Amino acid sequence: MKSVYFDCFAGISGDMCLGALVDAGVPLADLEKSLKDLPVTGYSLSSRKVTRNGVSATKVDVILKGKGHGKAVRWEDIAGIINSSTLKNTVKQRGLHIFRTLFEAEAKVHGEPFEEVHLHELGGIDCLVDIFGTLCGLSLLGVERVYTSAINVGSGTVETDHGVLPVPAPATAELLKGFPVYQSDIPFELTTPTGAVLLKGLDAEHLPKPSFSIGSIGYGAGSRDFPSLSNTLRLFIG
Repeated sequence: MKSVYFDCFAGISGDMCLGALVDAGVPLADLEKSLKDLPVTGYSLSSRKVTRNGVSATKVDVILKGKGHGKAVRWEDIAGIINSSTLKNTVKQRGLHIFRTLFEAEAKVHGEPFEEVHLHELGGIDCLVDIFGTLCGLSLLGVERVYTSAINVGSGTVETDHGVLPVPAPATAELLKGFPVYQSDIPFELTTPTGAVLLKGLDAEHLPKPSFSIGSIGYGAGSRDFPSLSNTLRLFIG
């Protein structure tokens, strides 16, 4: 059985997941080909090698084209996109489960009905690509089990469409229920709602350290370079 271990010593986000998968050996072209089965346009993927506090890593970005990608969306909008895709059924169903989990968390923390809650910064093309790119990458690798370390959420505050919120943001904290988390001295949101919902939706099981034969390792870079921490997500695949 092939497994993946998310080593979240610097948190986890959608772009870090994509970068780690590419760094571990998933060709970017294969990800792009798989994502064509999702009826979403107006973006491209870029990949480059970077260094984060002395550690070589891969940074993958979703480059948006044009305007209007940040509009708020409801569950029915996202579900319609996913259901009309030609993705593998296992990937499609897992994606529906992940986004439903995300909407449920947002509805709970904002006190709104599930059918009416909107996703703002999370509702754009980049979120769809981050989540389905991760699912497609894991599918391409043949991963069957997902494990995670304790999760570094960072500290301080984060600016959102709802104003300044504490780290972890309320939706992130809701999604991380049941996972071991800790706050570091890095005054930054290290774990995003997208990263948290991927672990939740993939049914990641906590392990203090990987306990399987390691086949490949990938480092996915975050957007910032911290002087005291390598801002990377490390994946062990084996």
